[in-house]
Amino acid sequence: MNDAKEEIKSRLAVEDVVGQYIELKRAGRNLKGHSPWGVDKTPSFMVSPEKGIWHDFSAGKGGDIFTFVMEVEGISFREAIEKLAGQAGVDLSKYAGTDKDLTRKKSRAREALALAAKYYQACLTHSKPVCEYVFYKRNLNRKTVADFKIGYAPASGQALINVLKKHGFTAEELDTAGLLNRFKTDLFRDRMMIPFIDTTGNVIGFTARILKKGEPKYLNTPETILFNKSKFIFGLHQAKESIRRDKYVVIVEGNMDVISSHQAGVKTAVATSGTAMTEQHLKALSNLTTDIRLAFDGDEAGIKATERAIMMAGDLGIDLSVVSDYHGAKDPDELIQKDPKLWQMAVEKHIPAVDWLLSKYEENLNLNSAPDKRKYSDIALKLLSYIKDEVERSSYEEKVAKKLGVELEVLREKGERLNKKLATNKKYFKPVKTEAKNNKIKKLEDSLLALKVFGGISKTKIPLEIPEDDTRIAELELIFNNEHSNLKGLDLESEAKELIARYNQEIKQQRISELKAELDNYDEEDENYEKVLKQIVELQNAAR
Repeated sequence: MNDAKEEIKSRLAVEDVVGQYIELKRAGRNLKGHSPWGVDKTPSFMVSPEKGIWHDFSAGKGGDIFTFVMEVEGISFREAIEKLAGQAGVDLSKYAGTDKDLTRKKSRAREALALAAKYYQACLTHSKPVCEYVFYKRNLNRKTVADFKIGYAPASGQALINVLKKHGFTAEELDTAGLLNRFKTDLFRDRMMIPFIDTTGNVIGFTARILKKGEPKYLNTPETILFNKSKFIFGLHQAKESIRRDKYVVIVEGNMDVISSHQAGVKTAVATSGTAMTEQHLKALSNLTTDIRLAFDGDEAGIKATERAIMMAGDLGIDLSVVSDYHGAKDPDELIQKDPKLWQMAVEKHIPAVDWLLSKYEENLNLNSAPDKRKYSDIALKLLSYIKDEVERSSYEEKVAKKLGVELEVLREKGERLNKKLATNKKYFKPVKTEAKNNKIKKLEDSLLALKVFGGISKTKIPLEIPEDDTRIAELELIFNNEHSNLKGLDLESEAKELIARYNQEIKQQRISELKAELDNYDEEDENYEKVLKQIVELQNAAR
């Protein structure tokens, strides 16, 4: 794909691609703007048209047009190159090589799904009973129906097949697109059809609601070469511009909650579409905003989902909160049917996720009882251990200590004991494996490499390999000119030493966090438990 990348780069200027998302202003030979991730108060996002690269100094991210689209859209490299190839008018099939067959299959699947969506939309307009269900029972207006491409699948098992075969599609191609059942007839019959649309605007599947009695209530496209439920976020295509503008996202449980929310004016709503929220979901959303609001049910499943989200959010720098004031309604859709303004107010009244969870624990325990105080402190301390910011964690420790009526030091001593036995109590939490890189480490690496390549550092050994990628080298030059160009000689050496010390400290802290997560995999009697625990203690002592 390297030839395809270069062809796309030759046709698309970096400032034009970035300029679709943020406003850029001239700053000498470069262009500057505010971070698209909303993490800066003064412009910290820099673009070099001459070198074809960008760097966000506040977020610690950078690269070329492909990495920018991947980061800002929360998509894979393949999705980014396909999106940019479309803008540049580049035919990727000419560059596919060994992937040519897969590229062709994906292209045909997209064409089949796009045509299927149009067919279902046409069927909706021709069915009076279905229109009554969509427009009157579900209270959806024409704009919402058009925005989400809502349609109707006829009851016949051959209706879609017959249409698509006339357009030259084979049964094998329809099966690859996820449109057929095991009997090789239409998968969706007599259902309201809601397309799954990816961030580039392509239909990649469907969710279908039954109109009469029967099971399942909702039927989704199976996993295909286009649709991966662990990555897909329903409504993100329609919501992403509002998320960037309003700087927050609301995660609801159901697809209809998303659609109703958009119609009610809260256009930042998305859903994980019938699957538990994954780190991939959160990471994709954190590329757009760090303000993530959960609108889950307050039942046991909702509590567990919030617990898990807090565990995953810690390494992603996310401000997680909960929307919970439903005024007696069971979910956002029901609240919106009652009064759209109540839903808007509920979203604005969001409360920090940790506060919400602690209150839920309190509802189920008697804090005047010594045994329940013990249980509350166990689960509260376990929850607080996932808060990365020391000041925030300390504030919550004070709240919990006051709630329990105990000295803060007593609570912290218990917390330290629990941290040494991370694997002994798995009742409330499951370990979450994360590959998210510490943002501080990434920024320090950028600065150190910039010094190594362009600072003429000779006395101080910087323990990082110089990258071979030309784009990365150009980005490092941008970083050096912005952060270190005013320093000379010994000042550069001194700067390098200070950065190395901070870098080594962050590496140790990250390693401690990784080992603590690993400890969750072992019981206290396991020989590996002692080995890992010893490593944690040694690193903690070395970090002091």
